[in-house]
Amino acid sequence: MMRSLWAGVSGLTNHQTRMDVLGNNIANVNTTGFKRGRTEFQDMLSQTLSGAAKPTTEVGGVNPLQVGLGMMVKSIDTIHTQGALQSTGVMTDMALQGNGFFVEKDGRQSYYTRAGSFSLDRDGRLVNPANGMRVQGWMATTVAGEPFVNVSAEIENLIIPVGSKDPAKATTDIWFACNLDKATPEIPAGATAAEIEKGTWMTTFDVYDSFGRVHKLQANFQKVPGVANRWQVDVTVDPDAAVGTNTRVDVGAANNAANRFFVDFDNFGTLAAVRDAQGDVVNAGLLQVGVSFDVPDTTLPAGAATVRQNFNMNVGEVGAFKDAVTQFAEASSTKAFRQNGYAMGYLETFKIDQAGVITGVYTNGSNRTIGQVALATFTNPGGLEKAGENTYVVSNNSGDANIGPSGIAGKGKVIAGTLEMSNVDLAQEFTDMIVTQRGFQASSRTITTSDQMLQELLTLKR
Repeated sequence: MMRSLWAGVSGLTNHQTRMDVLGNNIANVNTTGFKRGRTEFQDMLSQTLSGAAKPTTEVGGVNPLQVGLGMMVKSIDTIHTQGALQSTGVMTDMALQGNGFFVEKDGRQSYYTRAGSFSLDRDGRLVNPANGMRVQGWMATTVAGEPFVNVSAEIENLIIPVGSKDPAKATTDIWFACNLDKATPEIPAGATAAEIEKGTWMTTFDVYDSFGRVHKLQANFQKVPGVANRWQVDVTVDPDAAVGTNTRVDVGAANNAANRFFVDFDNFGTLAAVRDAQGDVVNAGLLQVGVSFDVPDTTLPAGAATVRQNFNMNVGEVGAFKDAVTQFAEASSTKAFRQNGYAMGYLETFKIDQAGVITGVYTNGSNRTIGQVALATFTNPGGLEKAGENTYVVSNNSGDANIGPSGIAGKGKVIAGTLEMSNVDLAQEFTDMIVTQRGFQASSRTITTSDQMLQELLTLKR
């Protein structure tokens, strides 16, 4: 039997395999996160008719005589190149720009995918809606009153509890910044109302008690007559309240009985110190003034003890310009620009940044970190086994999953509101189809020609 017959058969069989791979690529041209396959061939064993001979003193060397026995599939590679990103506007859709895979779990089994078309189930879990697999990451915990994501912990289900309550938080700190005009006139003794108004810079800002009720903080800044670079600040909470709130300020020890403190500047216009009415002074680091006031509660009976609330007024670091009160010959602009209290709210929506951090947006205006999406990378992503439904599983040659946050150890960026398209190039696939068809056709010609030669051999006896 002629060897060319079997060589032709191997060509037919393996070109069919290549066509199968091309057909699968084309079928998945619009599959989210799909990575195309590539078929590589190699020759099969060769039959040696005569071996090689080394040169002698009389003649030169002789090359071996070998006849190839056909070809075989060398590998079917998964090509993990970046696919194009398509904007969807759906907040739970995510795409990866760069290396990495999203991690999904079905019970204890982990799967890895580039297809980030996720949604929320009825319990708020972030899942793959096609199969219910749960997207993995890290949920935020509260440390010292602030949300914290421990990315070194074990991954877990991500839950976004839309509609959940965010309890009210009392204001504990309020920050002042900008400038007090050095050219502001001092208020003389016996000044008129117009002179007092002209020499006073007044700011107001909302603060919150532990029930989430709003209170108006008013601070009046006036230059101290006869003392260079010193301003007095009178602080009142709810100045228009029918019942006074008994506002008090303290620098250092909480033993002052007045609502006035003083701010000192150096000759360069930066903060030097703060002091209260009884002479307590702080002149290093962050300058804070403690403020306390009575929280009115009409539900309490007459004569009942009143709740007292405390917070800090932060006027800035000594010698600092940024985020601090200064004194230059420019228009006064000092104001409170931030405080950390809020009323009760509900989780209204959320957003996902490029690091995969999920931030909840509440109806009370606060933003809170909810969790972070985990990503996985592999030493050899081409060694992953396809498990269907746009997922992969670990194989013996892929290496173990290196799980961590975006941007660490070569992991790509998370692009929310987009999906990664297939990386199949139709022009390349159609070209490969033509080449594959020609290879298949040529292999079939080898078989028919060999058959004709055998037929001629069988007719020799005639």
